[in-house]
Amino acid sequence: MFNLSFGDSEAKICEVLCLGAHADDIEIGCGGTILYLAEKYPRTNVRWIVFSATKERQKEAQQSAARFLQNVRHKDIIVHEFKDGFFPYTGDKIKEVFEELKNGPSPDVIFTHTSGDRHQDHRLVSELAWNTFRNHLILEYEIPKYDGDIGNPNVFVHLSNRICTQKIDYLMAYFATQTDKHWFTRETFEAILRLRGIESRAPENFAEAFYCRKLVVG
Repeated sequence: MFNLSFGDSEAKICEVLCLGAHADDIEIGCGGTILYLAEKYPRTNVRWIVFSATKERQKEAQQSAARFLQNVRHKDIIVHEFKDGFFPYTGDKIKEVFEELKNGPSPDVIFTHTSGDRHQDHRLVSELAWNTFRNHLILEYEIPKYDGDIGNPNVFVHLSNRICTQKIDYLMAYFATQTDKHWFTRETFEAILRLRGIESRAPENFAEAFYCRKLVVG
């Protein structure tokens, strides 16, 4: 298998944009990859945008993002208060947020929800990401949940055992409001990482997986 790299770790600033509908989505979907990028590319800048969080969950989102991004060069964490479950009905306001994102640095890579996600909020964030950033590398992450909508990803990021443990530890430490959900467990998060590690023959057995519609090589 031919392996692609994000680039020379010392050559340039890496601009990353993370988009999540809810407070824990980014961490679940691509938290390990963010930890990996922060270590490998010390000049990384990250914009981390969460679109829905109640007052209690805003605190969780801010604290978790700060921990995941503790080693990046510069971080910009923004948490909005759009109503959970109602994104398609307030899409014009969310679209305005995306229009504002155009004014920031042009991202080298964007992490967002997969367009095939059954959750309506997730789908809208993915759709608007593609509407807004038409000439960028977009990697769509997956969220394991009751809907049973994870599929067949085509991009894999191999993760060390240490980074996988960090990711799961942070999730369990910072999202206390979610621990009563039957799927929000260490076993769930380790299982999906292990499955994707099997599919991509990861050296340390674990990987995060993404869906990529368009990739330019050259």
